Parts: sequence; C-alpha cells; structure tokens
Amino acid sequence: MRSIWNGAISFGLVSIPIKLVNATENRSVSFRQIHTADGGRVRYRKVCELDGEELPSAEIGKAYEEADGTMIPITDEDLAALPLPTAKTIEIVAFVPESEIDPLQLDAAYYLAASGVPAAKPYTLLREALKRSERVAIAKFALRGRERLGMLRVVDDVIAMHGLLWPDEIRQPEGVAPDTAVTVRDAELDLADALMDTLGEVDINTLHDDYREAVEELIAAKAEGAVEVPAEAKPERGAQVIDLMAALESSVRAAREARGEEAAGGEATGRAAEEPAGDQAERTEGAGEGGEGGEPGEGAGGTASVTELRRRTPPRAPAAPKASGGRKSTARTAARTADEAPARKSTAKKTAAKKAAAKRTTAKTTAGTAGTSAKSAKSASKASAKGEGKKAAAARGTSSGATGKTAAKKSTPRRKSA
Repeated sequence: MRSIWNGAISFGLVSIPIKLVNATENRSVSFRQIHTADGGRVRYRKVCELDGEELPSAEIGKAYEEADGTMIPITDEDLAALPLPTAKTIEIVAFVPESEIDPLQLDAAYYLAASGVPAAKPYTLLREALKRSERVAIAKFALRGRERLGMLRVVDDVIAMHGLLWPDEIRQPEGVAPDTAVTVRDAELDLADALMDTLGEVDINTLHDDYREAVEELIAAKAEGAVEVPAEAKPERGAQVIDLMAALESSVRAAREARGEEAAGGEATGRAAEEPAGDQAERTEGAGEGGEGGEPGEGAGGTASVTELRRRTPPRAPAAPKASGGRKSTARTAARTADEAPARKSTAKKTAAKKAAAKRTTAKTTAGTAGTSAKSAKSASKASAKGEGKKAAAARGTSSGATGKTAAKKSTPRRKSA
C-alpha cells in the first residue's frame, strides 16, 4: 500500500518513525459528465478571470478571501514558517478509555506502519502497551494543511489511527428531537424488544452494497447492447404508522418468516400478553373495527392485522367457608400482607372472643330450652292426673247412686193387694 504521509510518533522521549497508509477505500461507481446531445466529454478548465487564459497547476497559488472580496495571498513558505510542532510528528498527548470517545467525532481511518528496521522495537512496545492498558492514545498531527486530532488503537497486530473532529466541530442536536410529548407503553417496548431479538445478530462481512451491484449490472448490460427494460415499480410503503402495536406485531411475524420460523406464538406474544387490560382494550377499540379517527380495522383494508393478545389472569385465593353462628370469615384477613400483622392479631383476638361468647350463648339457650321442656312435661303430668281424678270421682258417684237406688228398692216393702 502506498503511503500518503511520512513522519514519526512522539511517545514521550521515544520517537517511532512511521508511514501513514489509508485504511479505507471508496468503492462507489464514478461517472463523467457528457454533452447529452452528442455524448462529448465535459471538462473543466482553470481560467484566470482577468485575462481569460487557461493556467497550468504550477501558476496557481492560494489566497484567503475576505468578506468584501479582497484576496490575501498565502504561500507555502508562509505556512512552513508557522511554529507547528506536529508538522511531521504524531504527538501523543494522553491515554484514555475508548468509551470516552464520542463516535460522532470519528473521521477517516489510517494504518501506521513502522518505517524501517530500527522502528520495529519501539513500534511493538507502544502496541503492546496499548493492548495491556486497554486504552487508546489521543494525539495531534498535521495533514493536508491543517492540524488534526487523532485516536490511536490496536487492530490485530497493527496500530491504527482514526482522525477525530475537534469538539467545536460537533453540532448540537437542537430542534431535532420530537417536540410533542409521547408516552411509550411497556407493551410496545416488549414488542420492540421481541423484534430486535427476532432480527438477531448479523455478520457484517456478509453485508454488501446492493445499489452498487445493480449499477454495475446496468453498465455491463448497456455495454453489450442490451435494450433497457423498465423495472417493475415496487409498492410504496405508507408514510404514516396508524397502529404502532399492529405494525410491530406484523414486523415480528415478517422477521420470523424471513428466518424460517413460525409466525405465531413465541416470545413476542408472551411479552405482549402482559399488556395491561386498559391499554389492550384501548388499542383494540381503536383498531379492531375501524372506529374513530379513521383507524383501519379488520374490514377497513388495513395492511397490518391486529392480533388479539391473551392476558394472564392471576389465580384467585379460595374463599374460606362461613362459620356457623353468624361468625364472619377471616379469609380476607389471611390474604393481607405481612405489614398488617398487628391487625391480624387484633382480628384473631376479636374472633376468639366472639367464638367464646357464641359458645356461652349456645349453652344458655340449651339450658333454657331444657328447663322449659321440663316445666311443660310437669304441667302436662298434673293436667293428666287431674283429668283421671275427675273421671274416677264421676265413676264413683255413678256407682254410689246406683247402689243407693238398689238399696232403696230393697228396703221399700211391697204392698199386698187385698
């Protein structure tokens, strides 16, 4: 690989001669400008505005243009005379954890190659020190007429340098985030997590530029004289997501089908089943039948279908049977948390007292009932005895009357007839 810059790494008092090599390359297809009427090449010529003559590169210099249009010439000698210590040196200024570098600052990448045999030992020393410390080196260097910031790290067995943008070159994201307040429900986050899990990981080496390949095929076909065939227009995707939950569910199913998995069931449905009842009802009412707001449902021709989610219903505690004697059940007290232990003790004492009172009341009631039964039996016995006495007296009276009549008849002499 051809080097683009030669210099040295300044590591304290250690100087490491290196060569700077591009670590990346541009593989995009480049085009030339032509005249559409005859296909002639369009070229740019550097012409002086004052005399209209075309100038060679040797006669072209640089200048700074002020606001009023005045040109201030700057020569290479002027720039070379500037006190720039990093003109031919990559000066290491600090070592920091890689996590402290904002990815927004990353710019072009370069490989640092040891220049010559004497540079091998200090180069290897710096490489191994970076590996063991698990940190990166922050350095300053000058390239293409300006001083730049760089980050040195180890890639395999090579020291790589990433150009970094200066902190004042990073713009603040003002006015970029949505202005409206948006609430994201846990069920939506669960479906998003399920979609990320379904898409899974990918080997970045298997990804390629599909557009570049299509352009290369088009160029090859035209070079062979093939007639251009218009490509079929792909259906445009909607610019607005009407039902976010339905779109997420459809995305999960599509990702599973693309990976050869079943579209139904699985982790996404299990997570979505934990959606609160109120949120689920609100979503299904808005998207189930094409209700208010023009949201498409099953009969509205929507592109994404809404799958009804099953909710997990926690099992209810069995109700305690009611106790006899009008005592209230203590099942609710038993279902309370441990923080209400004093209340349970008080309830237990009251319940025990109620049980004892109920037992005493039952005993008194039983004793009263027994006494009443005894009195009733005694009264019935007396009444029966009285009735039998009256019957006996009446019988004796009747017998006495009959006996008297008989005796009277016997004592009365019969008169003889003359």
